Amino acid sequence: MVRRHFFLIAAVALVALMALAVMLKVMAGPTDKVGADGPRGGGGPGGRVVQVTPVAVTPRSFTNRIEVLGVAKGRESLTVTSSTTELITRVLFRDGQWVKKGQPLVQLQAREEEAGVMQARAAVTQAQQNYSRWKELSDRGFASPARLEQELLTLRTAQTNLQAAQARQGDRTIRAPFSGVVGLSDVTAGTLINPGARIATLDDISLIRVDFPIPERYLPMLSVGQPIQARADALPNQLFVGRIALLDTRVDERTRAITARAEFPNPGFAIRPGMMMRVSVQQGGRVAPSAPESAVQFEADTAFAYKLVTQGGRTIAQRTTVRRGANEAGFVEILEGLQVGDRVVANGLNRIQPNATVCTGADCRSAGGGGTGRGGAGRGGRRDRTAAP
Repeated sequence: MVRRHFFLIAAVALVALMALAVMLKVMAGPTDKVGADGPRGGGGPGGRVVQVTPVAVTPRSFTNRIEVLGVAKGRESLTVTSSTTELITRVLFRDGQWVKKGQPLVQLQAREEEAGVMQARAAVTQAQQNYSRWKELSDRGFASPARLEQELLTLRTAQTNLQAAQARQGDRTIRAPFSGVVGLSDVTAGTLINPGARIATLDDISLIRVDFPIPERYLPMLSVGQPIQARADALPNQLFVGRIALLDTRVDERTRAITARAEFPNPGFAIRPGMMMRVSVQQGGRVAPSAPESAVQFEADTAFAYKLVTQGGRTIAQRTTVRRGANEAGFVEILEGLQVGDRVVANGLNRIQPNATVCTGADCRSAGGGGTGRGGAGRGGRRDRTAAP
């Protein structure tokens, strides 16, 4: 019984001592340990000093650039069709063949038209003979001028009928209206073609046109003949250089944009009609402060960077709101918030808290090689590294 009471009293005393120790610690308040890395309070997560890689804000050239999307199309493009219902007797092209203007593509059945031409040609021959006979008589004074004029009218009528018959026969041969490349076709000899039915496609892709919308506020930056660049998503490593060929005469009332047409030479037929093109219009240039894209972070519509400033012998990562301009070649144009020569954190921004104590390469090495206090780079002075090794 005495032993049981002894253990109970000892346990109560131990709990009382622990409670007293906690009360004394709370009353004394937190104390910062200072070691070779400097104060632990106000650093990174857990109050640690964070090692960062600094980068300076430098002047850089930027161009006024507009980037929009457009769709490529040939200089001339059409779908070859027939104007009548008829059988195809001959196909005179190969898929993918380059054809010249006026070259026959498809021959339709034309037996009735051929007969009409033969009949009209015979009528012309007969009218020519009659006219020649009456002209000879008229020259000898045995025929009146009125009869000669009648025979001449008959001859001209016959000639006109022959031309009409030949035109009808010519309509049975479908020709290329311009030079270009014939696309894939499924028609063969013996196919019955109807009016409007697709026979093949024909595209002149030696020159590519791209129509794209431009907001009306950029009209002062555009002019006919201005150089322009474009890239295709399907050909990311190729840059196509052309010019603005035409600006539309009207601004769309709904979108407040005007349509511009660009023309690009297409050697090797690399661009195909229908491809999506990213058109870039450049106009003039300027020099402005810049920072790498990795040094600028975004929250909603706000951009910010961590500017390195010195306060009380410590280096502080001060969160600074910036107004950005253009993005070009991995750099961000800084319009407001930073000046040339300011140092900012180059990367790892998501691991830094505002006003965190940080160190850069040389400072971190000197701090790590300092005293042997518990707040150094050992147990008490741990550092986080946000820079790549």
